[in-house]
Amino acid sequence: MDILINNAGFGAFGEFADMPEEEILGQISLNITALTELTHLFLPPMIARRSGRIMNVASTAGFQPGPLMAVYYATKAYVISFSEAIANELRHSGVTVTCFCPGATHTGFARRAGTEKSRLFKQLGAMSAEKVARDGYRALMGGRTLAISGAHNWAIAQSTRFAPRKVVTAISRWVADKPD
Repeated sequence: MDILINNAGFGAFGEFADMPEEEILGQISLNITALTELTHLFLPPMIARRSGRIMNVASTAGFQPGPLMAVYYATKAYVISFSEAIANELRHSGVTVTCFCPGATHTGFARRAGTEKSRLFKQLGAMSAEKVARDGYRALMGGRTLAISGAHNWAIAQSTRFAPRKVVTAISRWVADKPD
C-alpha cells in the first residue's frame, strides 16, 4: 500500500500589510500548491490499485481566522476543505484521505514563524512531537477523514463553530500576540 504524507508547511508572524510578498507567496506555494500538486500526482495510481492512504497535515489554525498569521491560517483552512472534499469523492475507491490537525507542537515551526514568544507557546503550551506523530499515525491507519490531535485542541476547534466570528477572531489574535 502506498502512503503519501503532505507535511511540509510554514507560517510567518506579522500583519498582512507589512509582510514581504515572498513570505505570502511562499506560504501559499508550499502549504497549498505543493500539497495539491503532490496529491494530484500520487492519487491516480492509488485509485487504479484501489489502495492507498493520503494524509494532509493542516492545523487547528484552519478552523478560525488568524490575525497576525492571516495567510498561514487561510492556507490551513484550504487544506481542511480540500481534504474533506476529496475524501468524500474517494469514499468507494479503496483510497483514504486523512486531514490531520495538530495544534501547537514542539518543533522548529514556532522559531521559523516568529511565534515562540506568543501566548500560544508561552502560556497555553504545546504538545510533544512524539504524541502528535502517534495521533497522526493512528488517524491515518484508521482511515479517519478528519483528526485533531489532543483533547484540548479538539475542544477549541469545536468551540469556534458556536461562538460569534468576531469573538473567535479576537481570541485568535490574543492567543497569537506576544504579551508586553
